[in-house]
Amino acid sequence: MKLGIIASPNSESIEHAAGLGLEFVEFCINVDKDVQEFTGKVKELKAASARFGVAVGSIGRWGTDRIAKDGSVVEEELQASYALIDASSELGCPVFVCGCNYVEELSYYENVKSALSYFSKLLEYGKTKGVRIATYNCHWNSFIVDDMAWKLIHGHLPELGIKYDPSHARYAGQNYLQEMRDWGSRFLHVHIKGSVIIDGTRFDDPPAGLDQTDWGTFMAILYGVGYNGGLSIEPHSDTWSGELGDRGVKYTVDYMNQLMLR
Repeated sequence: MKLGIIASPNSESIEHAAGLGLEFVEFCINVDKDVQEFTGKVKELKAASARFGVAVGSIGRWGTDRIAKDGSVVEEELQASYALIDASSELGCPVFVCGCNYVEELSYYENVKSALSYFSKLLEYGKTKGVRIATYNCHWNSFIVDDMAWKLIHGHLPELGIKYDPSHARYAGQNYLQEMRDWGSRFLHVHIKGSVIIDGTRFDDPPAGLDQTDWGTFMAILYGVGYNGGLSIEPHSDTWSGELGDRGVKYTVDYMNQLMLR
């Protein structure tokens, strides 16, 4: 396994990751980000990656509508995904991460059919570029977040992977250890983010190791299912920002390195 961090797509972030002793960075080009602006930076990012010895471990896009109200694929988003897969290929990034929105006007069955159509296109395109495709288990405008959806969608598409984050399962009242046991063989990328729940309510996302997640068992299951991908630290708390946030990231780096038996 390799340890990395979600970072802004620029040379400074890659240099900072190198200073932390990390092996990769992850770029999230979400619904509020300009795909063309990002793809225009690919040559700069590739040069920085080579210069500092830090790989690009994952590129993802969260929050967008991929399926229209009538169940058809949104062509603009499909092309955006293709562009990010192209960028992944040029940067030597092994996985592209995305989700699929649920259309309320359609049945669950129809939503599954539309998602299968979308991901089939991405898988076919990704093969030509040497990039694998994974769905995220975040609930941000995506319904592919639980056992039912995985059985139907990933069960039908054996090459489709999963980007997993235990905090999303915890906040949704799901059993993250059971999900890891059952679906860990399909994991292509993993987020490392702390989570704290008090009286059934989300409280904060502190650095991993200062939260309620059973990270020791988490890592034991990853080893048990043969996971050998990236562990991407995700700073995600307004509390842990500035100097405190920097200290929190360093704490998680040290903590995860211990669990990785380094």
